[in-house]
Amino acid sequence: MTSPKKLQCCPSAIPALALSFVVLFSAGCGGGNSVSTVPPPPVTAKEWTWVGGSDKVVNGVPIVYGTQGVASPGNTPGGLGGASWIDSSGDLWVFGGSGNGPDNDLWEYSLASKEWAWVSGCDTMPCDQSGRYGTEGTAASTNVPGGRGVSVSWVDTGGNFWLFGGQGYDSMGQNYYLNDLWEYAPTTKKWTWVSGSNLVLGKANYGSLGVAASTNVPGARSNAVSWKDSNGNFWLFGGQGLDANGVFGSFNDLWEFSPSSKEWTWMSGGSAIDGKGFYGTLGAAASGNVPGARYNAVSWADNSGNLWLFGGFGYDSTGAEYDLNDLWEFSPSSKEWTWVSGTGTVGPNVGPDSCMSGVYGTEGTAAAANVPGGRNAAASWIDASGNLWLFGGLGCDASGTAGSLNDLWKFSTTSKTWTWQSGSNSVGAAQGGTGGPSGTYGTQGTAAISNSPGGRSSAISWTDPSGNLWLLGGSGHDSTGAYGNLDDLWSYTP
Repeated sequence: MTSPKKLQCCPSAIPALALSFVVLFSAGCGGGNSVSTVPPPPVTAKEWTWVGGSDKVVNGVPIVYGTQGVASPGNTPGGLGGASWIDSSGDLWVFGGSGNGPDNDLWEYSLASKEWAWVSGCDTMPCDQSGRYGTEGTAASTNVPGGRGVSVSWVDTGGNFWLFGGQGYDSMGQNYYLNDLWEYAPTTKKWTWVSGSNLVLGKANYGSLGVAASTNVPGARSNAVSWKDSNGNFWLFGGQGLDANGVFGSFNDLWEFSPSSKEWTWMSGGSAIDGKGFYGTLGAAASGNVPGARYNAVSWADNSGNLWLFGGFGYDSTGAEYDLNDLWEFSPSSKEWTWVSGTGTVGPNVGPDSCMSGVYGTEGTAAAANVPGGRNAAASWIDASGNLWLFGGLGCDASGTAGSLNDLWKFSTTSKTWTWQSGSNSVGAAQGGTGGPSGTYGTQGTAAISNSPGGRSSAISWTDPSGNLWLLGGSGHDSTGAYGNLDDLWSYTP
């Protein structure tokens, strides 16, 4: 980390920002007689806090469920590839994942007590539980989705949680790609199977582009991304799975789902798999623009309700496939994509451990030339000011070496510039793609400028009502540098 800059004596008041990460440092004013009781001037800093879980990999370590519905400091969920929500009280929720499963356990984390509670689903490992679908459209206490990982999720305007697809178990106990849509009401603690198939490998029904219909449905898939727009509608993009003909590959189809009508609409992209990207002109929206097919990308929705997409493993403008570092914006009003940042190619040499290098610039300083390297399975957040945040994933560092990353980036949607905020710009020596920085945990519960999660992918993320960024688990490096599944919980604290 770079040393914090000293401020001038008697600084003017610093305006309160929505996500400003302020901490006080001791800094004397030069010249003259200073008074020891004068408080030091504030300095902006970015600090991680290790909140809970282990600072060691947890491969094979049992999940601690405790008593159903009862929060306890000893409880801990897995933290690999689960779906996440945040409720109206600001509590964090996670469903399933593939760390010990696929699992179908539902957990709630209280920000007030800093404790986990196991809410529903199985409490054995491996879980391997089939879905209990009940009657489509009818909530029931016996309903529960089957164990699964890498699904997508939303929260509706009424505070209910929604879950789509992933890779896991259907009603018959078959484990593969799913296209079932579920709703969970935290008030009643009941699941409802809303649409899609109760069997794996459900085929897509696209219908007509731009036309909603009760028969429309995305095909079975995993590793897609999702958003919610300013009207409360849900959006789904990409992933890997089955097209309308039952052929396996990666998607670049964009779907909209209305929670009120409970209908899907195919909005953009192709109905065939493995489509290349059409980038057009950098910064210019056009009806012909569309990102290439991909999975393990990250997504955001800004304060205007526009949808943002970054990277993932997929197809560039030439049809080559590897880790991408392109940033896209989609306007629900104009229904057009804009290529905003990054490159239209996957890198100079397509193949193992090769992708576009990151341009980091100076830590903490925005610049037009800055851009994260190509990556997939990163974590993402959006702050109260509408800035996009990106952490880690599997991809390329500043030298083009591939591995597990722990770099934290901010993208300003107003200035259209990236800032490298913290973490390393190097994964170290390559180790078959699993090299990466170790975690620096510090003291549990105490923020420090030296703290940083280790390099990792497939972590779970939330933004709480105060604008804090939360990160859970993933596959990556612990405090000793060992690589494996993690269950550590972190916050990036103002």
